[in-house]
Amino acid sequence: MYDYIIVGAGSAGCLLANRLSASGEKRVCLLEAGPEDKSPLIHMPIGIAVLANSKKLNWQFSTVEQKELNNRTLFWPRGKALGGSSSINAMIYIRGHKKDYQEWEQVAGKNWGWERVLPLFKRLENNQRFVNSEYHGNTGELYVSDLQTVNPLSRSFVDAGVQSGLPLNLDFNGENQEGVGLYQVTQKEGRRWSSAKAFLTQAKSRSNLTILTEAQATKVLFDGKKAIGVSYQKSAENKNVHLNPGGEVILSGGAVQSPQLLMLSGIGDASELNQHGIPIIHNLPEVGKNLQDHLDVTIMNRANSRLPIAVAFSALPKSLTAIFSYIFRRKGFLTSNVGESGGFMKTDEHSERPNIQFHFLPAYLKDHGKSVMPGYGFTLHVCDLLPKSRGRIGLNSADPLAPPLIDPKYFDHPDDMKTMIAAVKRARKIFAEPALLAHTKSQVLPEHPIETDEQLEADIRQRAETIYHPVGTCRMGDDSASVVDPELKVRGVDGLRVVDASIMPTLVAGNTNAPTIMIAENAADMILNAD
Repeated sequence: MYDYIIVGAGSAGCLLANRLSASGEKRVCLLEAGPEDKSPLIHMPIGIAVLANSKKLNWQFSTVEQKELNNRTLFWPRGKALGGSSSINAMIYIRGHKKDYQEWEQVAGKNWGWERVLPLFKRLENNQRFVNSEYHGNTGELYVSDLQTVNPLSRSFVDAGVQSGLPLNLDFNGENQEGVGLYQVTQKEGRRWSSAKAFLTQAKSRSNLTILTEAQATKVLFDGKKAIGVSYQKSAENKNVHLNPGGEVILSGGAVQSPQLLMLSGIGDASELNQHGIPIIHNLPEVGKNLQDHLDVTIMNRANSRLPIAVAFSALPKSLTAIFSYIFRRKGFLTSNVGESGGFMKTDEHSERPNIQFHFLPAYLKDHGKSVMPGYGFTLHVCDLLPKSRGRIGLNSADPLAPPLIDPKYFDHPDDMKTMIAAVKRARKIFAEPALLAHTKSQVLPEHPIETDEQLEADIRQRAETIYHPVGTCRMGDDSASVVDPELKVRGVDGLRVVDASIMPTLVAGNTNAPTIMIAENAADMILNAD
């Protein structure tokens, strides 16, 4: 019997397990479908390059065919281990823009406004560069660092961005977001600092915290409309964990699996639940709706030198040197997150915040790293930060072990294509600046010359992919149609909350890992203060 059962040990769930068990007075159970985070590929940052291929550590989801992307199905990697997606991501530390949280405040109240969330971000953070800063903290568990080693090409991208007219930005989480620069990362001394490392390392030894790995939740158990426990499957056996009176089940499975588990448990759109023969606990039509994601397209050039991080026989001496550098000094390209530099820009100069993000890689990266691309080159990811298209998460089956239906409906809104075309044009301009042109031998992607907007649009439809930021499928709001209220309690039932990226009403203008951890910190305060 537990006071809190947390489903999902990802970016949010690890923090919740820490905070809710800290007093020693409450019994907490943390369920994670994946294994412990013991793989060296997780902790060595360059391991990100191969984690997309791991069926053990990655859910490897796929979307349904996307009508506006030439009926392609897209690969959706999600973390499957302690730390969740924070154990397989690019570690980029971005909070988003102040206006993101002003929009949240409008729909969910002051507890989600900028004045509230900035102190939470600072409380969590242990920044290794910015000390005594108005925007940064130095006492939290989440280590945020500069990269130990930066490839010269990553600095050349920054120089090219400045040459193209973008400002140099030394802190994307400071006063201004716009500009180009080097990213800070969630690393400590050259190793990945996931949510599991940050929040579970010390908490694991607490006698009131039980962590069950390789235990996939299959259903929330109810007595009437009151959550009383969770069913899960471990080692092909079905088991249950139950709540103490007044306890809570907290779903932290992310924007894909939290709505899936709600629906499997009888909470969702009644018409969809009826199709799968699932008994209805509460008809909540918005469960799974409002799916938003950052779509991304790449530009790739072949380099005229051996500066890039490369898969090539000629790179073997550099790789051997890097192994020793990593083992003995925690430096070298094995500490790289690959996406070392980037930036933010506006396609409309009158906008209050940037709507485009760049991620520059001093390496080839094709097909999410699933396919090895030998040789020396560099890649720029171009991302639409504020898409207007909305999709959904649904059910393919009532089988809780079956993958969910994922339909992002990319480019369902025509404005998103206009934004992407404008963004790629600006990206091509950066690639044409002297700082990068000096390192360019030839263009690799797009494969064919692009001269018109029509050709550019065709290329985007053929190659655009996710950059792994799904949110919104258990939307938070103070309106009765929202899935969760501003305290993240699921509407229509008792003893059940959702705490993860799925509660975001709208996407933040940036990477989503740090905001997801902040959401959990805010929720933990609400839960503990209520007690």
